[in-house]
Amino acid sequence: MAAASNNSPQSEYIQHHLVHLNSLGDKQEAIANFDVVNYDSLFWSLAMGLIVVFFLWRAARSVSAGVPGRFQMAVEMLVGMVQDEAKSIIPSETTRRFVAPLALTIFLWIILMNALDLVPVDLLPWLFKVTGVGAEHGDPLYYHRILPTADLNVPMGMSLGVLLLTLYYGVKIHNPGGFIKGLFTAPFHGSGFVGLLLVPFNLLLNLMEYAAKTVSLGMRLFGNMFAGELLFMLIALLGGAWTGFNGASLGLGIGHVLAGSVWAIFHILIVILQAYIFMMLALVYVGLAHEGH
Repeated sequence: MAAASNNSPQSEYIQHHLVHLNSLGDKQEAIANFDVVNYDSLFWSLAMGLIVVFFLWRAARSVSAGVPGRFQMAVEMLVGMVQDEAKSIIPSETTRRFVAPLALTIFLWIILMNALDLVPVDLLPWLFKVTGVGAEHGDPLYYHRILPTADLNVPMGMSLGVLLLTLYYGVKIHNPGGFIKGLFTAPFHGSGFVGLLLVPFNLLLNLMEYAAKTVSLGMRLFGNMFAGELLFMLIALLGGAWTGFNGASLGLGIGHVLAGSVWAIFHILIVILQAYIFMMLALVYVGLAHEGH
């Protein structure tokens, strides 16, 4: 029964859409393989990042002292929102000058990457088939995933970037000696022999805290976007079950349109919410770096 299920058209359809355009040219078998490069995730994440940079550059170039237009007002609202959040979380003004623009960039970047999930899952495969570059197995774009944040490498890479930023400000604010001392002497404090006994426990807890923050930050974004992408594929199967003008096909077709529309509208909230959560947690982690362990 398991073999039959794995070879069903529905299973093959979903499995095909979950394979990346990578350096292997086929499905990655190992859970972790650092020799594999997912070209589709790199392309779409870089493309969305360049769009964000261009958007902010245009906003900076179009600033006027007179009555602002709609575009300028929208950008000023975004900048004001992020600055207010950063001011309430990060005590150092010097740190905010760098982290607030970075947080705004992260917010817009993740929104654009997440929004790619709203592109119909079969649109690009159809275009590739029409152009003749992805119709059959072995063609250049036969495998292609458009959603970068559903690739664990992208959210975890961004999360590792936040970790490095947190460590940098921890060392900068507390000095290297104070930062290292905090790793060994907090959160459990003691003096003399008791303090020495607590050293390995403090170090272990602090390392676990950094690891847990990093993993949870990346996995939260990945999990939500991967689940949303998978649900879109399941909804697409309703439309793929069309066999003609009969009751079952019409019911599945109507269900496909209704479910797809409802989930797409709801998914817009998820797209923005996940970007906001990632931005806020990045600010919180940098803010905590200014405090002692």
